[in-house]
Amino acid sequence: MEDPSAQIKMTHLTVAQVQEKVQTPDIEAGLTQTEAKKRLAENGPNALASHRTPKWVLFVRQFNNLIIYILIGAALMTSVMRLLTDTIIIALVIIINAIIGYIQESNASDSLDQIKKMLAHNATVYRDGQRIDVPAEELVVGDVVFLEAGDNVPADLRIIDSDNLMMQEAVLTGETNSVAKSPEALPSDTSLAEQANMAFSSTAVASGSGMGLVIATGADSELGKISSAVANAKKRQSPMMKQLDGIGKGISYGILIFAVALFIFGLIGGHYTLGTLALGIVTMIVGSMPEGLPATTSVILAMGVQAMAKNENTIVKDLPSVEVLGSVDVIATDKTGTLTQNEMTVTDILTPTAQYAVTGTGYAPAGDFTLDQEVITPSEHADLAALLTAGYEANDTTLAEIDGKYEINGEPTDGAFITAYQKAFGEPEEANELDLMPFDSDYRYMAKLVRLADGTKKLYIKGSPDKLLPMAKACDPNFDEAHYLAWTSERSKHGQRVIAVGSRVVNVDEISHDLLAEGIDFLGLAALIDPPRPEVIASIRDMRKAGVKVKMITGDHPQTAQAIAKTLSLADDPQVVTGAELEAMPPADREHAMVSADVFARTTPADKLAIVQALQKASNVTAMVGDGVNDAPALKQADIGVAMGESGTDVAKDAADMILTDDKFTTMQRAIKEGRRIYDNIKKSILFLLPTSFAEGLVIAFTVLTRDDMPLNASQMLWINMVSAITIQLAFIFEPAEDGIMLRPPRPNDAGMMNKHDVFQLLYVSVLISGIGLIAHDWLLRNGIASPRVASTMMVNIIILGKIFYLFNIRTKAVVFSKQFFSNPQAFWIIGLMMVLQLGLTYLPFMQNVMRTAGMSWREWGIAIAAGFITLAVTEIDKLIRIGLHRRAGRARFQ
Repeated sequence: MEDPSAQIKMTHLTVAQVQEKVQTPDIEAGLTQTEAKKRLAENGPNALASHRTPKWVLFVRQFNNLIIYILIGAALMTSVMRLLTDTIIIALVIIINAIIGYIQESNASDSLDQIKKMLAHNATVYRDGQRIDVPAEELVVGDVVFLEAGDNVPADLRIIDSDNLMMQEAVLTGETNSVAKSPEALPSDTSLAEQANMAFSSTAVASGSGMGLVIATGADSELGKISSAVANAKKRQSPMMKQLDGIGKGISYGILIFAVALFIFGLIGGHYTLGTLALGIVTMIVGSMPEGLPATTSVILAMGVQAMAKNENTIVKDLPSVEVLGSVDVIATDKTGTLTQNEMTVTDILTPTAQYAVTGTGYAPAGDFTLDQEVITPSEHADLAALLTAGYEANDTTLAEIDGKYEINGEPTDGAFITAYQKAFGEPEEANELDLMPFDSDYRYMAKLVRLADGTKKLYIKGSPDKLLPMAKACDPNFDEAHYLAWTSERSKHGQRVIAVGSRVVNVDEISHDLLAEGIDFLGLAALIDPPRPEVIASIRDMRKAGVKVKMITGDHPQTAQAIAKTLSLADDPQVVTGAELEAMPPADREHAMVSADVFARTTPADKLAIVQALQKASNVTAMVGDGVNDAPALKQADIGVAMGESGTDVAKDAADMILTDDKFTTMQRAIKEGRRIYDNIKKSILFLLPTSFAEGLVIAFTVLTRDDMPLNASQMLWINMVSAITIQLAFIFEPAEDGIMLRPPRPNDAGMMNKHDVFQLLYVSVLISGIGLIAHDWLLRNGIASPRVASTMMVNIIILGKIFYLFNIRTKAVVFSKQFFSNPQAFWIIGLMMVLQLGLTYLPFMQNVMRTAGMSWREWGIAIAAGFITLAVTEIDKLIRIGLHRRAGRARFQ
């Protein structure tokens, strides 16, 4: 049997040719049970496989980090030296970091399981000449499947018979309206959204019935391809995590190399015993190592996640995704329900005597009718009232208010006419229905026959203009068909769908196509559109100002997609390309088109994935916004996948990194702003953490180089790290966004977290804090003013107060004494807590015994505070110089 997995090759074949390819001898009888079992054994079940990483592997994976290796080594060394307190503290840091990472990974997407749940549980097939139900997993290529309204399609089928068969394929193609199916052959290059002779696994039968031949099961089906794409999509490491890894490795290697060199120098000098020197080097490593970096970063990210869930209607599933938002260059987004309301709306009406406009969007019956820009009463305009009545009656959809929201049960186009009628007349009285002709894809119209209150029988019809206009001409030879066709064409160019409406008084009890062909009284045309969300237009404008491009990916017709893009101001001149056009391009041209185009129409799930990959290859940090199963691979591949919380499928939500609980695209703008704020605060925390950590290490390094006595012991060094990690470093969590944060472009994808000046400031602040501390420490001892314990305690407080004063410099790019000084009141509470802990360290007898500290006089406190002021003064002078240089450079650009 030939490989049928590429079902697009089946679309151009006749039913007989497809039957031959899948080797089904008799369609009416179906396969024999014996043959079905044989094929099932050869090709496997109609199911999707998923592979899970064991939980213990996820946990062990968290220890694969250079900083962790070094800390484990330090813990082992302190354990050998019987420094139990030091060992416990280091071990706690290692375990906490591992637990945080494990929780993040174990909450990873479960999208493959959700896709598996979408497969139908049972299928109705013909076997041995009998119609029976079998488990969907037992379907094989060549099976003949019967479909009827309400069924979920169990595999990919080539339609061989249909009776008004309509499929709802939104989960796969993104198309809102049901799609008519028929067995006729199609061109071989027909796109997925237009394959009218195919029924795809996981889609649903909206109405009618039919039969299909199974041509692909399990992983070979379109749903299976999506599952494979989700499984194979490789999530890129976020830009910040790359930078943090680089910083961590660079610092770790630098500290280790320096520690080895310092150890050798200490041995050669002979001033220290081997144990004392080893302990000093370990103390320096632990003090210099930024072990608080992962914890601080995780806490800031976690608090950002909580803030976004509480204030921004955004659920972020893994912590690094919060930061990725801040570096997004491109947002690739689905159209229907994301940029638009997914609620068809009548916007314009053309009757033989006038043209009306309709306000209000969506299914809520609120809005006005205008004629020549003046609000009118529809009941006073007989032509308008007649069209609205006919559009309402020729209908089999219902509209209801559920929990304050209007929802339809049926076709969106029908719902638009019901809403338009209720805008004009409110709730109608039920008419006496005599007969209904449902929409038929061959005829492309629907009709209803009703008995009016006076006993008159009236037929109402609505449908495609190219079908109804000839009926109107049959009734009136002078009917200007060209005028209405031109209006239809013009509206279609603006992305609108045009529906013709008519009526006729009859004296029959049943509707027939022959009766309608005799002619109708033409009532007019109605233009409908799935309107853009009003708030999205302003949001896209603001994101363009922020340097973030928005690209629309949709299954719609290119004209419709381009019209929506222009309305949204997606670009100055939105460029459109279709999935078929992309497929026909050479690889290099295809990649260029995927990066340069603004709108992608008639796309498949594979196209969406390829577009995201091309954008990433072009060094764009890419967000993907979607809600359907067809979006899942692209959501998984994107740097950050964003799903809709209300309308999104479970598959989309599980493949995504972030969920918008209010389904509003505008939430993305606020989320990006929050992501930029979080990145800024993480950078500030790093620029704060590194110089203050290095200052601790330099204290020991300078001491070894000068062959002096160790001013700090390991417990004191670990105390500085610990008390900072649980207090002052957390002040950056609450730091508000800098002014103009959404007026600057996204940071370059390959930009480092620290520029040259950041490195320079890191070095001189480290030397400044450690140098002042050592000078003050030596001055006290040399002049006999204080004991070694008091001098050592003062050294600890000099480093702590240096951190506190440096915090005010690093918090904002503005000068310290500005309106930004009190913008983060939580920082003052955190500083207060830190000083309480320092007072406990200095004066509590228990802490004095454990940490080998002693009480300080006002003189020592004055020296510590003065040291902090010096640090702040030097860094603020540096800041003022940089502000002046930036202003001068700005003036020079405009001269």
